[in-house]
Amino acid sequence: MSQVSTHVLDLARGRPAARLRVALERRREVGWERLAEATTDPWGRIQGWRVSLSPGIYRLLFATAEYWAAAGMGCLHPEVAVAFRMDGDHLHLPLLLSPFGYTTYQGSR
Repeated sequence: MSQVSTHVLDLARGRPAARLRVALERRREVGWERLAEATTDPWGRIQGWRVSLSPGIYRLLFATAEYWAAAGMGCLHPEVAVAFRMDGDHLHLPLLLSPFGYTTYQGSR
């Protein structure tokens, strides 16, 4: 079975995005099924999802409005959904985040 990890960097403040809530979901025929939820550690990472993933379409759903509100800031994107295809052994999906934009890419562990 496969695993996914993520790392979130707060570009506005120049540091890891600690305490950001992230959900892991699998696409079903109708809608999405929540598999797990975790909060980023002090280094902005989530590595220990306690689920194994079979091949399919998944997404990471980042609760960005909560994160920026806790920092006393507003944001353009109240949540960020990153959909991806899982068909390998491990996938690392970093997120670079600011109040008014974001980008993601396939990273290495």
